[in-house]
Amino acid sequence: MDWMNQLGGLLQQYSGAATGQAPATAHDDFDQVAQHAPQSALADGLAAAFRSDQTPPFENMVGQLFTNGSGEQRAGLLNTVIAAAGPAIVSQMLSRGGSGASGLAGLLAGGQTEVTPEQAQQVSPEAAEHLAAEAARHNPSVIDEVSNFYSQHPTLVKTLGAAALAIAISKIAGRS
Repeated sequence: MDWMNQLGGLLQQYSGAATGQAPATAHDDFDQVAQHAPQSALADGLAAAFRSDQTPPFENMVGQLFTNGSGEQRAGLLNTVIAAAGPAIVSQMLSRGGSGASGLAGLLAGGQTEVTPEQAQQVSPEAAEHLAAEAARHNPSVIDEVSNFYSQHPTLVKTLGAAALAIAISKIAGRS
């Protein structure tokens, strides 16, 4: 684990640390971790942040990432959640309607199984939150799938704030 040697001192700062008080350097520290740690370690850290009771609920964090993402990142998120939830759950959720569901239903009508970046730009953050919440309720492993997706976009992840980043780094530090 050469990357852990490169980050040794930085990871020690977060190992076993209370996450209630994120250091002022959390954004810069996350940059360093993201440059050296493998994607699987970043995904584990993000999953810990998404599941933490010290951060907003998973769906709210997804909504924030969705809002700040590009069309491609938005489409990637929607497609990840749709694939993890499965067609039956997505159909059931869309048939019930609710917050922005009709926009998603229109995109997936006619057997279309993937959302394009252009279509994703038409989906509201509220609809993305609703989809994420329902998918996680039916299949909690969707959090791991979303974490894996966002581990490929560490710059975007930084928009979640210092507390979430500190939790992610603390989880990564715990792997050593």
